[in-house]
Amino acid sequence: MSEHKNQPFVRRLRFALAGVLIACRSERSLRFQVFALAVVLIACAFLELEPIWWAIVLLTSAMVLAAELFNTALEHLADHLHPETHPKIRVVKDCAAAAVLVASCAAVGVGIALVIHLARR
Repeated sequence: MSEHKNQPFVRRLRFALAGVLIACRSERSLRFQVFALAVVLIACAFLELEPIWWAIVLLTSAMVLAAELFNTALEHLADHLHPETHPKIRVVKDCAAAAVLVASCAAVGVGIALVIHLARR
């Protein structure tokens, strides 16, 4: 049984936050995504966006960060289980990276839609 199972909420929250910190320390792309999110949130506050736009931006941003965290977790697991390059491991890593790309493209699409919306205000 996993050491994380059936733990109090606060302890499980610490595990999750530790994961975010580990990923931020090891992954430049995640640090960039977090920085980009901070810039976007400041811009949203400055532009005084309607609540629906806040929700769309936050959901899309969370999707990108979650995809990046899953990608990081899969890469670490794959590297641990199979340190040498293997074609099947390459497929796993490429698919995980593709998930980040898809989420990022969705975020860019939201950004474009927001700019168009603001231009029509």
